[in-house]
Amino acid sequence: MNFNEFELHEDVLNAVDSMNYQAATPIQEQAIPIILKGGDLLACAQTGTGKTAAYLIPILDKVAHEPHQHTAALILVPTRELAVQIDQQIQGLGYFVGATSIAVYGGNKGPEWDQQKKALSQGADIIIATPGRLIAHLQLGYVKFDQIKHLVLDEADRMLDMGFLGDIMKIMSFLPSPKQTLMFSATMPHKIGDLAKRILNDPQEVRLAVSRPAERIDQQFYMAGDNQKLPLLSHLLTQVSDTSMVLFTSRKNTVEPIVRALRKLGLKANGISSDSDQGEREQVLRSFKNREFPVLVATDVLSRGIDIDNLSHVVNYDVPRDPEDYVHRIGRTARAASKGTAITFINEADQKYVLKIERLFEKEVEKRTIPEELGLGSSPVFNARRSSGGGGHRDRGPRKGPSAEGQGNAGSKKPFRRKKPRSKSAAKAPSSTPTNSAS
Repeated sequence: MNFNEFELHEDVLNAVDSMNYQAATPIQEQAIPIILKGGDLLACAQTGTGKTAAYLIPILDKVAHEPHQHTAALILVPTRELAVQIDQQIQGLGYFVGATSIAVYGGNKGPEWDQQKKALSQGADIIIATPGRLIAHLQLGYVKFDQIKHLVLDEADRMLDMGFLGDIMKIMSFLPSPKQTLMFSATMPHKIGDLAKRILNDPQEVRLAVSRPAERIDQQFYMAGDNQKLPLLSHLLTQVSDTSMVLFTSRKNTVEPIVRALRKLGLKANGISSDSDQGEREQVLRSFKNREFPVLVATDVLSRGIDIDNLSHVVNYDVPRDPEDYVHRIGRTARAASKGTAITFINEADQKYVLKIERLFEKEVEKRTIPEELGLGSSPVFNARRSSGGGGHRDRGPRKGPSAEGQGNAGSKKPFRRKKPRSKSAAKAPSSTPTNSAS
């Protein structure tokens, strides 16, 4: 279905064309007409399906052609990275329709707070916000939300996982009624249904490809101890050219040790976690997107919502406890029509989490072993019976932090302003590696 088949205004169609959007994706094809008609929506679609544009396009169409003096749309998101990304997408689309927007999130300094305050008090057309920072502004009394007509909860399941339910309900108390409310979620647990009953009014539902990774992802599982993971990864990448890879680790205190270890193995790498300050995170992410280095080490702060083009590999240094998190991690590759590779390392302590993934997929995954010729020693043995019993000790942190010696080689803010409409290599295996048996 082409976008010109929707009842969109000409300036919005020009904006869509400028972003090189081709035919509408399934989530866009089903969600856009519902949103244009003004109804509430509960949509379930995994990342990489075009769900952000599925609500941005019709909301921009409405905001650009509905009378309002203050903010008309509020988008709540779980992380600052996602807020920035959506704001950038609105800038691209809003360039043609004259809509204004700003991302409101924590972790920044005084000038950014003042910029957010100005936009919230003067009324940017669209606000994209993390719940905690938005509440901090709301409590000071200058936020003008009396004309909000559209509320979006993006990554709603993630926000609930992060404990934002109370914040969401508090924010709702500041918003007028009636309004259009849209919930987008990658999964549909009971708590999402419960929240939908509380805040949605006679919603229509759209559910697509829940909890299934794209068929274009080559999923590879390797049995590997902590001291074998990165040397094995270096070997696996020997025959790969033009690598662009995100390596996920479940513990933020292992990000920098893994980066140092990868560098000693000859792989250019940088890392980000929730401990990184906002300026650093934006700079590292921007450099990675610009292909200035091939390997980004990150915690799950990046697993949802962040769109990085042409990502060739996703590596799970450890197995996520929640199989849904596994789906979101590997969903960073094989975006749109591209292909990708997902590599997951399994140590003895993580075997029970592999069983959860298998139950989700309703099939057993192949567990590969380390090639003998690498001289890294034998792979751990997968013991399904022991794992299914939930046995085995699970460390709460690294037993030994990696070091360069031990491992071997293991955004700028825009000012708020009213916009005017415009026209149209393998390394020798080192002696030890980062330990990260806790996820």
